[in-house]
Amino acid sequence: MSFAIDVNLLVYASAKGAPQHAAASAFLRDCVRGPEVFYVAWLSLMSYARLVTHPKILQTPLTAAQAQRNIEALLSVPHCRTLTEQEGFWSVYLECAQGLPVRGNAVPDTHLAAILKQNGVTRLYTADRDFRRFDFLKVIDPIG
Repeated sequence: MSFAIDVNLLVYASAKGAPQHAAASAFLRDCVRGPEVFYVAWLSLMSYARLVTHPKILQTPLTAAQAQRNIEALLSVPHCRTLTEQEGFWSVYLECAQGLPVRGNAVPDTHLAAILKQNGVTRLYTADRDFRRFDFLKVIDPIG
């Protein structure tokens, strides 16, 4: 059974001063070394690059080149796959958003949830409890 990794785990693995750093790094190492196929959405990879290079997010931000090398290293793992929107995405997004107050930070969460649903991924590793609002997802916090 495959799974997806949320951006916050990628950020924590790069944030050496964060209390979640060691656990997130260990989790990612296990993913890379393990045999199971795992997914990362392009949305999450671009968010990673934006967040880890931002001086207001990390005390010691990465350079763009460092962030790009980290993404390339992840993409080079033979059992890592990327996900993106497919034809008909908007309908799936609206389905995921139905009955939820989708505004602010909930917009990218719903975006990722819709990408996962559209691609048949139902297990998400994340430290973000907000994803529990999506009934089709099994949300697992590997660091908390």
